[in-house]
Amino acid sequence: MSYSEAIQQLNALVPELYTQPGKPRRKFSLEEIRVLLEALGNPQKKFPSVLIAGTNGKGSTAAALSGILREAKLRVGLYTSPHLERVNERIRVGEDLIVDDDFARRYFQVYDAAERLVLADKLAQMPSFFETLTAMAFLHFAGLRVEIAVIEVGMGGRLDATNIVDPLLSIITDISLDHTEWLGSTITAIAREKAGILRRGGTLITLPQHPEANQAIGEAATELGVRGLSATAYMPPVDAGVKSHYAVEALGERMELDQPLAGLHQQRNLALAIAAAVELAEQHGFPVTPVAISAGISRGTVWPGRLELIAETGSAESGRNWLLDVAHNPAGVWSLRAALNGGWQIPPPRTLIFSCLRDKPLTELAQILFPLFEEVIFAPINSARATPVDELIAAAQLTGTKAIAAASIADAIERAAADTGDGTIVISGSVYLVGEARPLVLERVHAHVGGLA
Repeated sequence: MSYSEAIQQLNALVPELYTQPGKPRRKFSLEEIRVLLEALGNPQKKFPSVLIAGTNGKGSTAAALSGILREAKLRVGLYTSPHLERVNERIRVGEDLIVDDDFARRYFQVYDAAERLVLADKLAQMPSFFETLTAMAFLHFAGLRVEIAVIEVGMGGRLDATNIVDPLLSIITDISLDHTEWLGSTITAIAREKAGILRRGGTLITLPQHPEANQAIGEAATELGVRGLSATAYMPPVDAGVKSHYAVEALGERMELDQPLAGLHQQRNLALAIAAAVELAEQHGFPVTPVAISAGISRGTVWPGRLELIAETGSAESGRNWLLDVAHNPAGVWSLRAALNGGWQIPPPRTLIFSCLRDKPLTELAQILFPLFEEVIFAPINSARATPVDELIAAAQLTGTKAIAAASIADAIERAAADTGDGTIVISGSVYLVGEARPLVLERVHAHVGGLA
């Protein structure tokens, strides 16, 4: 069976996040993924892992830790979500995305096993999109004999399919309000769900954050006898500010770091990755060195679409810039706003291309972000869960910001370029939006730079 057939069938498995008339809401449970993986030979038990939960920063932390472990010459599996442009991005070994042929082979391996289980009444239904990809990732990692896997939780933690692993370490990044329909309407409730990745007698790595999150995580850790480690020692000096170069001490040595991901919030994610790498070295014997940490952070941490600055003229200090960021909840949007106000040597933001899903707090996002811009252009995104354009326009009107609707993402990019001379165009609000816009922006920038040559 072909890759295109695998993608077509996989996309048909996407569960709707909202109940519609006549369609029962899917129940989350670890039992289904457990039955499926047992039928596949329990591939998740064939490699050690680190499991990362949180609201914001999971992917960046995972990328940084994976980079460190690769620099330590380890064969590293990396499983993340969501993807920007291709679903293959979610499953990597080393720096390599799973290739199309392997993707198709693993998909049909999982599909065939699930179909047999359904026919035998051992599964009530076929696995979801995320459960299928999770099983595929574990099969791929086991097949390539990874020495460790870094695994990002999809949503929540307690009932997420990734929580089937028995991790060496559990990392919890910053927690804020998101997916409230599924995880709870308070920081405390959401933190309890995230704390579901803890194991009795295990190890937790985190940072001080919202008091309600601290308390909920602390209570869960105490109940399970978890050994808690704070990554505060690996934060930069307070006077480092927005500087991207700073020094920390780890494994008995002082090391210089070049922060590859923009934004002060990324310093927290990098600190978590460093703390995890140190713990893997000191308590589990992995060959992590200060050199590997420094190189892994500086060279190995690549995470597109996270405050990604693309200079159209080849210089970020003048001309037109494109800034892509997948901020899609209030905490993420505040981080984007802080970065825009943080003294970057770039032309000020003038135009925002925006869209979001309808489960997001649109009014709050608009109030935080829209007033920074002279104009907001709303672009349609390819999702049944997209917020209707009339609601986007209404949210902009409440902030007094000029807003227009584009016919497509490509149209939004062309309109923004026409309306913005020298300045910064920001694209944000949804992973769907950034994922589709990014290749269009890169194509435009490359064509422009080529025309100047």
